[in-house]
Amino acid sequence: MRVSYEVTDSIATVTMNDGKVNAFGFEMLAELNEALDRAESEKAAFVLTGREGLFSAGFDLAVLTGGGPDTARLLRTGFEFSYRLLSTSSPVVIACSGHAFAMAVFVLLSGDYRFGVVDAAHKVTANEVAIGMTMPRAAIEVCRQRLPQEHMHRVVVLAEVFNPNSAVGTGLLDEVVAAEDLLDAARMKAGELMSLNHSAFAATKLRTREAVLPALRQAMDTDDAELANTPLTADR
Repeated sequence: MRVSYEVTDSIATVTMNDGKVNAFGFEMLAELNEALDRAESEKAAFVLTGREGLFSAGFDLAVLTGGGPDTARLLRTGFEFSYRLLSTSSPVVIACSGHAFAMAVFVLLSGDYRFGVVDAAHKVTANEVAIGMTMPRAAIEVCRQRLPQEHMHRVVVLAEVFNPNSAVGTGLLDEVVAAEDLLDAARMKAGELMSLNHSAFAATKLRTREAVLPALRQAMDTDDAELANTPLTADR
């Protein structure tokens, strides 16, 4: 198992730990979707974290850069998970426990509230351009809905690397806390969100994203059409 699930007081804590880099491959994403299914069925908040020092290194690069149907399928599967986080009625709180690269950043940007570790040397970066990949349209839409315009270029085009403290200033994270307080803070925030009127929370969340979700769906469709038989590289 790559994902563990623990629920207490209507707060589900979902921890990624594949013993390696917590890559978003087909198996990891399937387990995350199963965990979200369970949280939704239990009407629980969804608190997502990784192991100490590592949230996730992003997509499984061997699949993502291999070309052919699996490239498009993995990209679609990853952003379908982002779509679910953006649209689920369950509150989504993310405890960024360490380094977050590429798809991990887009997962962060799909949460309702995001914590990092204060003064940590963790790297938070959408590094596609830095490693020779053209940024997928779906990724751009996820970034666009959360990042202030003045920081979009730095994050998406310049592939800047941020630490948790500076990530708060760009909109990549909402708050930083001490490492030992990270999960408690995330669970406390999840409890606060659960105390809101659930129907109003869910409806307002969707209303604020009524332009984002169709744009993200269209971007995924366009990425599919381009990537079905083409590696995701800067040469595209």
